[in-house]
Amino acid sequence: MTQHDSGSRPVHIPTAEYPITVTPTGRHVTVRVGGEVVAETDHALTLQEADRPAVQYIPMDDVNGELLSRTTTSSYCPFKGDAAYYTVTTAAGQTVADVIWTYEQPFPAVAAIAGHIAFYPDKADISVGQD
Repeated sequence: MTQHDSGSRPVHIPTAEYPITVTPTGRHVTVRVGGEVVAETDHALTLQEADRPAVQYIPMDDVNGELLSRTTTSSYCPFKGDAAYYTVTTAAGQTVADVIWTYEQPFPAVAAIAGHIAFYPDKADISVGQD
């Protein structure tokens, strides 16, 4: 099902053919960038979008905000909304651009991910239940 927002961009609603679920991960999640712990939580959410790899969304409160700087990068997902991005600069000085994305005002179908961030798995080491 497709709707349109006021900007005339498509808004898709998850369906049985293209499901999206958001559930508590239920395990400890640690995220490292350049070997340094950037986020650690027992309160992650797992977003499963159709047959794509599951994504861990970490509460912003469980992220070392001192290492983050917001960038001008943005994107749009018709299922989730507008995404903002962050760069991480580790204490050792390593900078990884746009390693994080977040939906600050996600669409109702995925409203639970508000206040959470996700990391690109090719730019960060995401461990679930292993630490």
